[in-house]
Amino acid sequence: MSVQIKIRKGLDINLQGKAEKIYIKSEMAGSYAVKPINFKGITPKLTAKVDSKVKAGSPLFFDKNNPDVYFTSPVSGTVTSINRGERRKILEVVVKPDAQITYEKFDVSDVSGMSREDIVKTLLQSGCWPYIKQRPYDIIAKPEDKPKAIFISAFDSAPLAPDIDFIMKGSESEFQTGITALRKLTDGKIHLNVNGSYPPSPVFSKVKGVQLNTVTGPHPAGNVGVQIHHIDPLNKGETVWHLKPQDVAIIGRLFEKGVYDASKIVALAGSELLKPRYHKIISGANIASITRDNVKNSKNRYISGNTLTGDKIEQDGHIGFYHNLVTVIPEGDYYEFMGWAAPGFNKYSKSRAFWSWLRPDKEYKIDTNMKGGHRAYVVTGQYEQVLPMEIYPVQLIKSILVEDIDLMEKLGIYEVAEEDFALCEFVCTSKTEVQPIIRKGIDLMIKELS
Repeated sequence: MSVQIKIRKGLDINLQGKAEKIYIKSEMAGSYAVKPINFKGITPKLTAKVDSKVKAGSPLFFDKNNPDVYFTSPVSGTVTSINRGERRKILEVVVKPDAQITYEKFDVSDVSGMSREDIVKTLLQSGCWPYIKQRPYDIIAKPEDKPKAIFISAFDSAPLAPDIDFIMKGSESEFQTGITALRKLTDGKIHLNVNGSYPPSPVFSKVKGVQLNTVTGPHPAGNVGVQIHHIDPLNKGETVWHLKPQDVAIIGRLFEKGVYDASKIVALAGSELLKPRYHKIISGANIASITRDNVKNSKNRYISGNTLTGDKIEQDGHIGFYHNLVTVIPEGDYYEFMGWAAPGFNKYSKSRAFWSWLRPDKEYKIDTNMKGGHRAYVVTGQYEQVLPMEIYPVQLIKSILVEDIDLMEKLGIYEVAEEDFALCEFVCTSKTEVQPIIRKGIDLMIKELS
């Protein structure tokens, strides 16, 4: 039986530069990268070396703590560099692609007749397993676990987010095959959650083997953590898996064709773009292939993901493994005359600090300036207005800061991830970086309870 959820708390941030619903098959990028930093909680162990020849689906590294979990190349070509950071931490493995992609072949048959063990083995070998993440902790799922349910959020409510219905158009077959494979991984339900504000795409409404739920309301209504909280909340000792619709389609192509085809459609959006549009690329692509000759100014912030939770990358950086959006906004590297004392007709504010509140439908051009400095961390009630979960956000954050494990458990650490607190960080009067604190708490739980 489907569930209807109406989210009342939250905040929609209306930004300039929404992607026009035209998609372009982009040229092959000059390089592709798989970045271990995209995968929380893993310790990468390299299997490929510089100058190694790889195919699409060839392993580049694996997780030292879970050696069966491989991370594979999205294209065929030559490993040109292994970029490292502090203490020789591996940041990315870069592959220069061949003119024509060749694929590793994986043994697949009719997915409906495959056993759970065979499906898991194929997902692990091909590099598709990392698409499946789990709550608690928002890390890659453990293959030996059996979740009580699997969640798929079929819409994204973040600022400038891509239209999932649009990018999934024509993917009915591979999406259904992916769902059929996922059905073998759990004895519970697969919850497919669509935006209840409009009729769902046929890709989602006609798929078999899922429970179709509707969710309405402001951001973060599209966050899978919020959906889990309202539909099938987590208790201690329980596990829920989740993944994105395009990732389901990639899994479907694996079982239809026997290859790891990591092509996907991403939105290129933001106020600093000449033509914000959708582009068909391959996962891990160098974004220069889609931003070249398409930006207005030289001083820009390039973000893999959305403006609230995405990762800062360079102009020639690579899109993240889980991201379906590249955002380009102005770099906030200037001082502002009068600051908050100015009328602020063109400034966005959650409160009524500026006159812009009189135009709620106005699209805003927001840069990376913090609009203030760090202040005392006090209880303001702001977090509770934008977090639609039955938890006490400030108390949870403070329990993490003092590393009180028992209190963190009682206050809901198992249900949350950084993205659920992104709006709290955005509206925070004290300018506290809330998301890193949540990840610190999650990492502490993993360390103490593993």
